[in-house]
Amino acid sequence: MVLPATTEPRAEGSLIKMENGKLVVPDHPEIPFIEGDGTGPDIWRATCRVLDAAVERAYGKRRSIRWMEVLAGEKAFLEQGEWLPDETVSAFSSHLIGMKGPLTTPVGGGIRSLNVTLRRLLDLYVCLRPVRYFEGAPSPVKHPEKVDIALFRENTEDTYTGIEWKSGSPAAKRFMDFIAVEMGEGAIMHPETTGIGVKPVSEQGSKRLCRAAIRHALKNGRRCLDIAHKGNIMKFTEGAFKEWGYEVAVNEFRQDVVTKRELRVLRNKDQNSLLTVEENAKMLEPGIGMFDPERKEEVLREVRRALDLMPTHGGGKWAEKLLVKDAIVDVMMEQVLTRPEKFDVIAAMNLNGDYLADALAAQVGGTGIAPGANINYETGHAIFEATHGTAPKYAGLDIVNPTALILSGEMMLRHVGWEEAAELVIRGIERAIGSRTVTYDFARPMISEGIANVKEVKCSEFGDAVVTAMKN
Repeated sequence: MVLPATTEPRAEGSLIKMENGKLVVPDHPEIPFIEGDGTGPDIWRATCRVLDAAVERAYGKRRSIRWMEVLAGEKAFLEQGEWLPDETVSAFSSHLIGMKGPLTTPVGGGIRSLNVTLRRLLDLYVCLRPVRYFEGAPSPVKHPEKVDIALFRENTEDTYTGIEWKSGSPAAKRFMDFIAVEMGEGAIMHPETTGIGVKPVSEQGSKRLCRAAIRHALKNGRRCLDIAHKGNIMKFTEGAFKEWGYEVAVNEFRQDVVTKRELRVLRNKDQNSLLTVEENAKMLEPGIGMFDPERKEEVLREVRRALDLMPTHGGGKWAEKLLVKDAIVDVMMEQVLTRPEKFDVIAAMNLNGDYLADALAAQVGGTGIAPGANINYETGHAIFEATHGTAPKYAGLDIVNPTALILSGEMMLRHVGWEEAAELVIRGIERAIGSRTVTYDFARPMISEGIANVKEVKCSEFGDAVVTAMKN
């Protein structure tokens, strides 16, 4: 079932297509949207107004978005008896690009998140979460302006696949017996009360996520990319993710990247051209003298491979390359708080990426200002969405912050190549927040901090303020 987005019918738009690996965007694309549950309708109305105004301001009548509402969540269940109708999935599939507000996860055992279901059905393997600070936004840290990070979170694997069995269930018992008897891994402690979850991490899934992150970093002139992992403990899942990420970097982007260990070898050689391979290896691994012969030879081979890059990466050329490095995720959780300027683009597995995204968002104002996109770069499918929940107690009150969904729309505009309109949205938000015209979630901490001339506005009024700021 397809409903009009507004009370005034609009002319039918054209479909965005994918040709030769690139999006082909007509001047009047038809874009499906789900307004969402709870506060979804409030933030959608404000967002739609801002995006339409930005497009009109940037292009006049030459371009426009033809919004097409499709149903999911509570509204779909009440009208059609289904939480996620096939027509909605088909619309996102055929139109490639879409937007959605927050959706409620249906109550009931075994019912999966609608958000996760959409991502899996369309194979939206990248969850892109850019996090940046807008001057004037309240923050719990001293220097939120140091946060400017693009987080690429793998969206289809890890513990979010939903492969799990309840404690005490026959399936859980069979799985534990299989591990103990068939695999010889030993008995699991407390088997009667243990739930089981499976953590799939594939080479294909890991590499395509890291490939997308590297391409984004290179396209946008970013300095470095960090691969987040817990590979020191989970060697064949998290550790493999790290190794596959490095493989993509050095095998597919060799002329454009340098790894952190390669950089150390090259810099050593730049500083002392007479340095031998063995001396360089000792500087890279000071304890190499205690290594077994096999490990020692492995380090020497690594140094030789790095030195082979001297013609293209030596002589300081490494400083012009994208630096690819990795970090243990628990250490990274500390450092994105204490040293956020150290990070630029992050590639993370599903669960780690979820934690990191919200930890970063908290520094710049919370999830109310955190946009997100779920993308498949090969098929062209993408859904842009607010990253927060439905906040049902505020539904219909017109008070919540619409910035997360507005910024998700800005990401969509940039994704389809409408950069001028996207820049207008950014400037409108900057000026609205900078003038201290904010919704209650920002107004309260700002007032408590003694900031003067704070103007608390409704959700719709904030959208108006952004539109006015764009025009002025």
